Amino acid sequence: MAMAAVGPGFLTQTAMFTGQMGANFGFAILICIIVDIVVQMNIWRIIVVSGKRAQVIANDIFPGLGYVLSFLVAVGGLFFNIGNVGGAGLGLNVLFGISPENGAVIAACLAIAVFVVKNALTVMDRTVQVLAVVKVAILVYIMSVMAVPYQSAITHTFMPTSINFYAIVTIVGGTVGGYISFAGGHRLIEGGLKGKENIKYVNEGALTGIGIASVIRVLLFLAGLSVVVLGHKLDPANPAASIFQFAAGNFGYKFFGLLLFAAGMTSTLGSTFTSTSFLDYAVSTKQQHNYEKYRRWLVIGFIVVSTAIFYFIGSPAKVLVFVGALNGFILPIALAILLLAARNKKIIGDYKHPKILIYTGWLVVAFMAFASLETFIGLFK
Repeated sequence: MAMAAVGPGFLTQTAMFTGQMGANFGFAILICIIVDIVVQMNIWRIIVVSGKRAQVIANDIFPGLGYVLSFLVAVGGLFFNIGNVGGAGLGLNVLFGISPENGAVIAACLAIAVFVVKNALTVMDRTVQVLAVVKVAILVYIMSVMAVPYQSAITHTFMPTSINFYAIVTIVGGTVGGYISFAGGHRLIEGGLKGKENIKYVNEGALTGIGIASVIRVLLFLAGLSVVVLGHKLDPANPAASIFQFAAGNFGYKFFGLLLFAAGMTSTLGSTFTSTSFLDYAVSTKQQHNYEKYRRWLVIGFIVVSTAIFYFIGSPAKVLVFVGALNGFILPIALAILLLAARNKKIIGDYKHPKILIYTGWLVVAFMAFASLETFIGLFK
């Protein structure tokens, strides 16, 4: 979940809003972390206790609702994946000078290889873990060579002078919106963890995933803020690259290439796995003996389509920020569906979902619906 979230969109959104808002962006990050915890603890628990994927739960609540949820998540995941493979391609462009389009093709081939080999899910998990270490190590290095304005960041995080709802909706959508909120839950039940006796794994996994993603976002925010307060303007075409280039010159820029490649690959794997776990429901539930064949072709097709769109259209930076907001719009719908399931004994049996999670969950639904509406209205002002 954490590495699915920390993709090119995550890097681009964090850098862009840091450049625009400065230290005030810390407040958006704080709200995002709180929302992340509430969303993941609710969604993962309900999925694991029921032992069913989210779209199956949705159909149990109201026939046909699961197909609507699948469509919303898959579309959001597909658009995000355009930026994911594009981001990996841009990373290879920085590292080796090959074109971003050809780099995206290479990244797509690597991602497909991970999924089609024997024991693909284990390979995916190990690959993501290795790339996660690379991400954190690079950011720690960048922080070590910069003078960070900690006092300003802390002050404005808790006492902002301005609030940007678009920034909140976008980064929440880029962290737990759309397919990302289901990535960990679906992965756990694919690994055989089902029922209320496995709640402890949900708690550990969700909090660890949120913690890792939040640490990386804070590190990137502080690195970006260090650059902004010196008077540097981040390149709108690639704001995250600007941070590393200003911080450590060409060496930092090359490091960013490695980070972007790692981010693109982990998010491509996470997006593809989770989005196809929604799509294959429509084709495999009545033909379980053909499940693996359907899943393999869905995975290949999902990656190929994403790569083809990037190859011929490009502009991943704008797509990534827009889709973050789009996934933010989807979040209150998805969370509301799962919260309704928490009250349905046919779905969760005798499990008692904590009231604090129910109350805070509905609070997040209301807040994200309001923030999304404010963002939507703001687009036409």
